[in-house]
Amino acid sequence: MKPVIICGGVGAKMWPASRQKMPKHFLPLLSGKSLFQWNWNSLRKKFEAKDIYIQTTVDQAGLVKEQVPEVLANNIFIEPELRNQGPATGFAAAMLYKIDPDEPFMLVQVDDIRIPEQYFFEMMDVCDRLARTSNKYITGGFRPSFAITGNDWLIKGELEIEQDRVGVYKVDKFLWRGAGENAKRQAEEYFNQGLALLHTNHTCMTPRNFLEMFKKYRMEWYKPLLNIVEGGDVVTEYAKMPKGQLEDVTQLVHAAGESLVVELPFRWIDIGTWESADIYLKEIGAHQNGYHLVEIDSNDNFIQAPKGKVVATIGIKDVIVIDTGDALLICRKDQSGRVGEVVERLKMENKSEFI
Repeated sequence: MKPVIICGGVGAKMWPASRQKMPKHFLPLLSGKSLFQWNWNSLRKKFEAKDIYIQTTVDQAGLVKEQVPEVLANNIFIEPELRNQGPATGFAAAMLYKIDPDEPFMLVQVDDIRIPEQYFFEMMDVCDRLARTSNKYITGGFRPSFAITGNDWLIKGELEIEQDRVGVYKVDKFLWRGAGENAKRQAEEYFNQGLALLHTNHTCMTPRNFLEMFKKYRMEWYKPLLNIVEGGDVVTEYAKMPKGQLEDVTQLVHAAGESLVVELPFRWIDIGTWESADIYLKEIGAHQNGYHLVEIDSNDNFIQAPKGKVVATIGIKDVIVIDTGDALLICRKDQSGRVGEVVERLKMENKSEFI
C-alpha cells in the first residue's frame, strides 16, 4: 500500500486565515502543528517515509518540504496546473504506475483527521488486500449522527467482506449532492434505514486498475495519462485533460455496480469550515491563541485574533470572528460554509492581495 496525501487547494472556506500563499492545511491549527504535519506524522506510525507520497501544486511544494523535511523529493507529485480532482487523481495513479502498476494506493485527504489511528491502519490493510484481488473502485463512507445536507452519499448494498472492525459493502446507489430535493429526500430515507454513508473519498485501487477505469469511462483523461506513463512531457499531456471532478467517472462506476464502499471504523473529522474547526479545536483545547478575550453575556463563539490583541464581545452567540490584521471575517457559525463566496467576490473585484 502506498498512501498519497492530497495536499492541494486553497481552503477558501477558511478565509481569511487560509490564503493562496498559506492554505489552511499548512496553518498551525492543531497545537502548533498543521493538518499536513498531523497526517504525515500519523502515517509515519505505519509507513516508512519512502512509501508515503504527496500530491500538491507548484506553489505548495516548497511548503511541503519546509514543514516536513523528511519528505523525499521524488515522492512529491506536482500538478502542472489546477484541473480539478479527476485529472489530479489520474495524475497520481499515472506517477505511481511508473513505480509499480500493481501496488495499491490510497488517497489521504489532508483536510481530514482520523481517530483512533490504529483503526484507520486496519482499514488500510483490508483495502490493500482487497485492491490486489479485485478490480473494483474502492472508496470510503462515514455514518454521521444525523443526515447532513449538501454532501454526496453512498448507499450500502450487500456485505462484501467483514474483518475485525472493517465492513466493506457493494455500493447500491450513489446520491450526488447536486441532484436536488429528490436526492436529499432519498438520502434521509436511506439514512433512517441505516444504509446511507457520507462519502469521504479514501480512493483505493492499483494504478493499473485505476487507469483502466478511466480508459472505460473517460478516454480524454486516459490517453494523456497513458502518454505520461510512457514518458511523455507531463506539462503538455496534463494540459490536454478537460477539467472535471472524479465523480464524473465514479458516478458511472457506481451505476455499473463496479464499486465498493468501506464503512469507516474510526471517527472522521473534516476540517473544512470554521465551524468544523471550532468543534475539534475545542475538543483538544487548542482554541485560543495569544490574544486576550473579554466576553460579556456571550457564549459559543469562535474567535481568532493576532497575538497581543484584546477582543471584546457583548451579547452575541454562535458567531465566528477571524482577524488576520489585514482582513476581518464575521459570520454566524451556521453560515461558515459560505465563506468561499467572499473569496469569489474578492476575485471579481480584483483584490488578489487579500486572497
